Amino acid sequence: MPITCARLPIRFFQTRRGPRLAAGLILLLAGCASVGPDFQPPQANPPADWHARPAGARDLAGSLPLSNDTLPDAWWHAFGDATLDALQARAVQASPDLQAAALRFTQSRLQRRMMASQQAPQAEFNAQATRLRQSEHGAETRLVNAIGGANAPQLIEVLSEPFSLYQAGFDVSWELDLWGRVRRSVESADAGVQAAAAQLRDARRVLASELARAYFELRRLQRQQALLAREVAIAGELLELVRARAATGLSDQEPALAQAEGVAALQARQVALRAQLGAAANQIALLTGDVPGALEPLLGPQAEALDADTSPTLPSLALGQPSDLLRRRPDVQAAEARLHQATAEIGVAVADLYPRIALGASASVQSMATNTLAEWGSRSWQIGPVLSLPIFDQGRRRAVVELRRTDQQAAAVAWRQSVLKAWQELDDALNDHAAERMRNDRLRARASASREQFELAHARAANGLVSDATALRAEQAWRQAQADLADSDAWLRATLVRVYKAAGGGVEPAALDGPA
Repeated sequence: MPITCARLPIRFFQTRRGPRLAAGLILLLAGCASVGPDFQPPQANPPADWHARPAGARDLAGSLPLSNDTLPDAWWHAFGDATLDALQARAVQASPDLQAAALRFTQSRLQRRMMASQQAPQAEFNAQATRLRQSEHGAETRLVNAIGGANAPQLIEVLSEPFSLYQAGFDVSWELDLWGRVRRSVESADAGVQAAAAQLRDARRVLASELARAYFELRRLQRQQALLAREVAIAGELLELVRARAATGLSDQEPALAQAEGVAALQARQVALRAQLGAAANQIALLTGDVPGALEPLLGPQAEALDADTSPTLPSLALGQPSDLLRRRPDVQAAEARLHQATAEIGVAVADLYPRIALGASASVQSMATNTLAEWGSRSWQIGPVLSLPIFDQGRRRAVVELRRTDQQAAAVAWRQSVLKAWQELDDALNDHAAERMRNDRLRARASASREQFELAHARAANGLVSDATALRAEQAWRQAQADLADSDAWLRATLVRVYKAAGGGVEPAALDGPA
């Protein structure tokens, strides 16, 4: 059976034979395994296919055409919107959130480099030139006063004369990592780098989804603004007709007053809509690292036909295999890396329970004159091991071990929570998208029926069968149905963005090249 460091108790080094055998065991212990538990990646046991996934609404779960094709990293390209693609590229370069995550990643790599430096010998050069005077009544003259004699005052006077002292040398030390304290520290730092890298990917995932959501919201508001302008124009025409009828005595003033209130309400909505448009544009500017108004040329209203009731072009629901979900989700990867880090920290704490042995050496030259500093007789040196043996600390080190074990348990719970959250977010996103698809179909049917009613009323008004007011009210109902459908189209895209975000998409490899 191989000997492991964990099998050597501390009391072994506190026995009478321990100090004499410690030196002989150094070479044997140099090959020992690191103390503390080894990290074992947790298992999530994902479902075999999407139909067997956790679902809170089974009637919606089976209505989506889910595909096992690979989820694209840059899923926003599938919407075919060049402006959205340009905004995503701009955000990668200038987003403050992404830059902050990249700096944290850089810090973790530097921390790892600091930990790894402990594995090699440490060398330090030092030099000193000093002008000093010793006290005539200090500790240095105690021996002269004790011996006494007639020459004591003269000796004290000579000893207290100012003089120069020149020194130069170097120190070398190397800790024998017998229990794996340094190795576990490096392992912890490696896991920290992995966690920071996953957080960088997660920042990119969140940024891509938030930017797409804000962009589609802006386009929704712009379409609502165009439709509302048409509604205001129709309401104005109706107001003129009602006022004309009231002026000729065909009706009283109440319909005209009610119509005037309706026009004023629509105009008030226009003012509020302009404020919402400004806020949406500012949100996009914030995500891309720009000041308000900087993206105005890029975010101008798109030229589109207001009469079109065609369905929006949506990408396919290619989410890959269910088993790939947790490997793609950066937040789950970060939680697993933090669990690995907490496990390695247990080994660091356990290693502190055992003696620490370091090899040290130093060499220097010392002289009171610069012309003799390089002479062979000015040299001094020392070499030997240094043993640090914990004896009594009122249980502090063992309490640290228990604290690190509870940290590991908390990290395991956090990982489990991140897995459950991933499945919940995906299921919620898929349910919302499925429900919005159904709602969109019904609103599209309603808009189509309203358009037929308007066209019929318009044709009958042209033939004098109904009044112009009837045709305008039919058009007003159609425009309202179009506004509701436009809201649904935007929400349909937003729910699809949520699906891609929950599935772990939105991380381009080029976006992960953090600073070295």
